[in-house]
Amino acid sequence: MTAAACTHVRELGPEPEPSTTEGCEDCLAAGTRWVHLRECLTCGKVGCCDSSPQRHASRHGAAAEHPVIRSFEPGEHWRWCFVDQVVV
Repeated sequence: MTAAACTHVRELGPEPEPSTTEGCEDCLAAGTRWVHLRECLTCGKVGCCDSSPQRHASRHGAAAEHPVIRSFEPGEHWRWCFVDQVVV
């Protein structure tokens, strides 16, 4: 699948405000650590990446059925669709 074939990114509205700028929302609440941060482009929830022990961004995407995230790391400008498994 190519990025052009992903319809989920076209369904996104304006980029939401991040739920926090301090780190992974769930890790902060639980007192756990993260590796890198991701932001849900449907609701703005900030979660940790799949290299982090808790994988909160992926868990949120699956539970909430929110398909597209973006990197929340400084200087990174990519998005990922969980459904189509493609960078968009």
